[in-house]
Amino acid sequence: MTTIVEPEPAAAAAIFGARIDSARAFADALAREGEERGLIGPLEPPRLWTRHVINCALVAPVLSPGVVGDIGSGAGLPGIVLAIARPDVRFVLIEPMERRVVWLEEQVRALGLDNVEVVRARAEDVKLPRKLDQVTARAVSAFRKLAPIAAPLVRDGGELVLMKGENASAEIDAAAKEIRRLHLSDVHVEVLGEGVVDEVTRIIRATVR
Repeated sequence: MTTIVEPEPAAAAAIFGARIDSARAFADALAREGEERGLIGPLEPPRLWTRHVINCALVAPVLSPGVVGDIGSGAGLPGIVLAIARPDVRFVLIEPMERRVVWLEEQVRALGLDNVEVVRARAEDVKLPRKLDQVTARAVSAFRKLAPIAAPLVRDGGELVLMKGENASAEIDAAAKEIRRLHLSDVHVEVLGEGVVDEVTRIIRATVR
């Protein structure tokens, strides 16, 4: 059966700018190999650009020059996409599963991403030479469970930039105890891509102290 892959949306070129060719190459690789290699489900190719590639790329303007960690990078969503969109930022992709690490390393080489390091480890166990400036994650776990894993990886004054769904505000409410314990401040939801795409991206941002 032929897999139907979503055509590139008009917004993609504007979002990626000069990096659009790399974004196309990554989307093509994911469309060709993602399902077979257990990186994406069978329902994802028809919404690959909208739900995944562009959804991740909308986070790029929020990132600051420095070192950003991506917890549970998986197929490279958002880590590879963000590394394409922000060549001025260094990324550490943290992924425990070997076959996904192999994929990530393949994509780093194929796309010539010299701003990416892939680390095979669980975020709870990873040993990094220094704290990160920001940490992101997508579809990993609820904020109250993710924050205690992510916050210790971030330097004082750094940020959590966690991709979330429509229940992001409720996740913050449910994490009140963890927010206090971890001394997180300015914890809030931001909606990205309004007026640019139909499917917006929501993130929880928080400062680590």
